[in-house]
Parts: sequence; C-alpha cells; structure tokens
Amino acid sequence: MKNLIVALAALALAACSKSPAFPSREGAPDGAVRLAMPEGEALPGMRAGDSQASWAAGTDGISARYGHPGETPLVSVACREGVLTVTRHAAAPVGAQALFALVGSEGIMRLPVDATSVPGQRGYIWQGTISADDSRTKVLGGAYNGTLPGAGMIKVAAGAPVRELIAKCRRSAPTAAPEPVGPAQVTE
Repeated sequence: MKNLIVALAALALAACSKSPAFPSREGAPDGAVRLAMPEGEALPGMRAGDSQASWAAGTDGISARYGHPGETPLVSVACREGVLTVTRHAAAPVGAQALFALVGSEGIMRLPVDATSVPGQRGYIWQGTISADDSRTKVLGGAYNGTLPGAGMIKVAAGAPVRELIAKCRRSAPTAAPEPVGPAQVTE
C-alpha cells in the first residue's frame, strides 16, 4: 500500500511539472524566437477562390510585382543601379531580421531580409537586396516556394516580367573603372 501511494504521488508530481524547453536548432540564429500565428487569420499569400496570382511589370519599368490583379502584391522585385530589392509584402515585427528561403526550379537562395518601413504604408514589411549579377538571382525568374518566419510559405510561379527585369538590371549595373595603365605596361 505504501508503494502504491508513493507511485501515485510521483505520477501526480510528474503531471504538474513543466515540459522541457525546446532544444535550439543547429544553425538557428542566437536568441531566435518562434512567432505564434494569429488564430482565424489567413496566412499572407493564401486566397480562397479561383484567382491565379501572376507576375506583372511595373509601370515605372524598373519593377515587377507578383500577386492578384488590383491587390497589394505578395512579392515584388525592383532594380536600382544593378541591385535588386526583393520585398515580401507581409507584416514584419519592428527591428526583425530573417532569411527569406527560396527553393525553386532554378536553384536555392537564402536572402537576408529586414523589417522595413515603406513610405505611404502602415507597419513594416520584409525587404532585402542582392546584386543583379549574382548567380543566385536565377531563382527569382523561375517558379519557387518562399518561406519566411511569421509569413508562412508562398508558391510563386515563373514569369517573363521578372526575368526581363533581372536581365535589364544586370545591364544597368555600373561598370567598374578600368585599371590605370602604369609606365611598365606601355608598349611602343
């Protein structure tokens, strides 16, 4: 009887104890915090109905947007002096940093992004930059799945407007100045 009471007491104490903390994942950033998704709120990029998202060239000639016509884009890419700015239009916590993981038919890229305030918009969204001549930008031109903390996964279809933008941006990159010719290099 005494053993039964001791066993029941041990089970009761075990049931009341806290579960162990989640082990940190190898390669995860120091101090990483899991974000809880709001209940009853759809993930960005998820849509009911038959509407298909697609790429469209921006009216400015230096950007492309992926999303449903007439709505805020899900992803956009813009070019400025040979640098591509990739924006995931999903809410980001102030001061947050993450890796936008893109896995697609043209390769894999992990783009560092920051919570960025965009003039004329409320709140912060995810934004990062990459040189247009970086070989990893091929991923952006093909179909890919993009994953971002707190923004879920988004499936992006391939599109001519974004491929054309990347090619145009590569051509617009500033060229490096030629090396000066030294006296020893001059031949007569």
